[in-house]
Amino acid sequence: MRDHARHALTAGLGGIVGSAIDIAVLVLLVEGGAPVALAAFVGATAGAGVCFSVNKYWAFRDPSPLSMRQIGAFGLVAVGTALLMAAAMQVVSVWGGVPYLLAKVLCAAAVFVLWSYPGQRRFVFRSSSPDLDLDPSRSLA
Repeated sequence: MRDHARHALTAGLGGIVGSAIDIAVLVLLVEGGAPVALAAFVGATAGAGVCFSVNKYWAFRDPSPLSMRQIGAFGLVAVGTALLMAAAMQVVSVWGGVPYLLAKVLCAAAVFVLWSYPGQRRFVFRSSSPDLDLDPSRSLA
């Protein structure tokens, strides 16, 4: 449980760093006239590279070499995150009328808890810690 809490905390901090990049891109694009949903997708994608590095080497302390499986899994989680952010931003900001920066914070928190962190923990960095491995042949005891 302690490792799980550390993983969640450090992944969250990595997400904050990635979100800073994400938000900078979002603001630049929206203020430049881009649609909010498109800007949210591009921003989320831009922050993904930072999140991958932070999560691999700090949050999950994964010493394994980069692999196509891990990069592909992260890519799928990141694209899912970007699509969920775009949809959530459309609903909360555009349709709901919430200012886009406040909507970004609310949507990012929800998407992190419901999708990004669980996806990274279960599919991307699962082999870095035995307690996170979903292989049914391994004992969790």
